[in-house]
Amino acid sequence: MPATPTSRSTIVRYIASRLGQSLIVLWAAYTVSFIVLYALPSDPVALLAGGDASDVTPEQLAELTAQYGLDKPLVVQYLLRLGGVLRGDFGTSIATGRPVSEVIGEAVSPTLQLAGLAFLIAVLAGAGLAVLATYVRGRALSSFLLGLPPLGVAIPSFWFGLMLIQWFSFQLPLFPAMGDKSAVSLVLPSIALALPTGAMIAQLLSKSLATALGEAYIDTARAKGADRRRVHLRHALRNAALPAITMTGLIVGQLLSGTVVTETVFSRPGVGRVTASAVQQQDIPVVQGIVLFAAAAFVLANLAVDLVYPLLDPRIQLTAAPRRRRQTPVPTHAEAPVAAEAATDFDTDAVLEAAR
Repeated sequence: MPATPTSRSTIVRYIASRLGQSLIVLWAAYTVSFIVLYALPSDPVALLAGGDASDVTPEQLAELTAQYGLDKPLVVQYLLRLGGVLRGDFGTSIATGRPVSEVIGEAVSPTLQLAGLAFLIAVLAGAGLAVLATYVRGRALSSFLLGLPPLGVAIPSFWFGLMLIQWFSFQLPLFPAMGDKSAVSLVLPSIALALPTGAMIAQLLSKSLATALGEAYIDTARAKGADRRRVHLRHALRNAALPAITMTGLIVGQLLSGTVVTETVFSRPGVGRVTASAVQQQDIPVVQGIVLFAAAAFVLANLAVDLVYPLLDPRIQLTAAPRRRRQTPVPTHAEAPVAAEAATDFDTDAVLEAAR
C-alpha cells in the first residue's frame, strides 16, 4: 500500500526528530569526554616527551604544547576542537602524530569483523537457549537451562578468553591463540566476546517467552488446533522477540566496550586496543574520536531499531506522542455505560491475527 502524503510527512518528521536527538547525544558525548579528559591531572605532552619530561627543555615543551593547541584556555580549545569535528577534522594523535581519523579508520575493520561474528553467535546461542529452556517439559532441565544466562553474565570475559586459549590453543591446538592472520583466528575471541551478550539476550528472551506463553492469544491459538511447536515458535516467539529487539543499542554498546578486553587478551588489532593505548598515553584527540565513534554506533543502532520496530509491530506508530482526544463531559448517569464500553475496548482482531 503506497504511503499517503500525510504518512510520508509523519515519517519525515519522525526521522528529523530522531536525527536531532542523535546529534544532541553526539554533542553531549563529545562535551562530557572533553571535560573528563581535560580534568585529568597529568599532562599528555609531558608523557609524550618522556614521563616527567626531564630531558626536554622548557622551550621545547612549550613548543609541543603550542603545536597541539594545549596552551590555549579550555573554552577556546573546546570550541576549536568542536569546530574541527563539525568539519570532519578530529585532530592529530599526540602519541603518533597521525590524523585521528586515520588511526581509528585502520582499526575499525578488524573490530567490525570481530563484533559482527560475536553478535551473530550471541543472537543464535542466546535465542536458542531461551527457546529451549521454555520449551522443554522437565522442570529440572528447564531450571538448569534458565540458570545458565546469569552464570554467563557473571563470568569475567577476560578469564573466559584465557580459558579458551588454554583449552583450544594449548591443550587442543585447534585455533590460534592470538593475531588476525586468518579467519580461524576470529573464532575464540568472537566466542569470548559473545558470552555476556548472548547471556543477556537469553535472560531477556526467556522472560518474555514465559510471559507471552501465558497470554490470551496463546490460548486462542491452542483452541484453534495449533500444535505445541507452532504455538511456541510462531506465536509466542514472534511477540516475545520485540522487547529483545529494543536492546540492540545496548548490545552494540556492550560489544564495542567488550572489544577493549577481548582484543587485548587475544592480541588483535582493533578499536579496543587503540582505546586502551590511547587512554594509557592520555592521547586526548584519539580518545575523543573513539568516544564519538562508539556514540555514533550506539545512535545508529537505536535509530535503525526505531525505524524497523513499526514494521515488526503494526500497532506502533511513528509519532512522537499520541494526540489526546477531546473529552466531552459525561453525565453522572452515563458512568455505567462508559465503563462498560471501556471494558469491551479490546482489540479482538489483533489477538486473532496474532494467533494465526
